[in-house]
Amino acid sequence: MDKESQEHLALLLRGQRIAALGTLRDGAPLVTMVLFAAAPDFQVFYLHTSRLSHHTQDVLKDKRTSLMISELSFNPLEDPQLLRRISLVGETEIVPKDSLEYADAQTLYLDKYPQLDYTFQMGDFDFFRFKPYKARYVAGFAKAFNLEPRDLDRIAFDL
Repeated sequence: MDKESQEHLALLLRGQRIAALGTLRDGAPLVTMVLFAAAPDFQVFYLHTSRLSHHTQDVLKDKRTSLMISELSFNPLEDPQLLRRISLVGETEIVPKDSLEYADAQTLYLDKYPQLDYTFQMGDFDFFRFKPYKARYVAGFAKAFNLEPRDLDRIAFDL
């Protein structure tokens, strides 16, 4: 992958605020919007979600999930096929509240979403760790790359 595509991917993973989370609900796919915070090495993406939501209930039953992060466009004349996006396939598991990882995830999350500190006072919210094992990055029209966790780690630190 060329340097420019790597730089855009790093910006996408660090800068975007919303993602689409794919779960399995009663044997069928369900896609919902979630907020995420990427670990510095892009090996894990943290989701702080309510147990009342369908996607959280689904993850607790089946950890197989996918996450799609995309650039946003508000220009109706822009070709949406040129938007950069990454689809990640992996597993999502709960992060124990009494763990050091939870404290680190909370710091990372609140650095990105300081306005959401109130959600940590609500008893139904938990942190979940999405860990990808493969990904497909589309850097624009007819420009796509298959990635593994080691590629994401390299991109996180080579820039």
